[in-house]
Amino acid sequence: MSLDRSLKTGGGLGKHRNVLTRAERVEKLVGSDKFDMESGDPLGLPKVANRKVAAGGKSTKKGSAEAEATEDTATDAPPAASS
Repeated sequence: MSLDRSLKTGGGLGKHRNVLTRAERVEKLVGSDKFDMESGDPLGLPKVANRKVAAGGKSTKKGSAEAEATEDTATDAPPAASS
């Protein structure tokens, strides 16, 4: 018998989550010096944006520059001698 997709475990735990736990929110606020661990109340914390960071992808500028360079070398080459 197969296992339903919603019940499978594994790689889904590492995905981006928009909702943070209270502990994660406190960590972010402490890192930005907006929360004091000594006298701060963990209830009623301000909202904390959890933006997904774009992973490094291919650069279009670099790829187009290489394509132009190969085109330039092809046009600069002298024509082949015909016999």
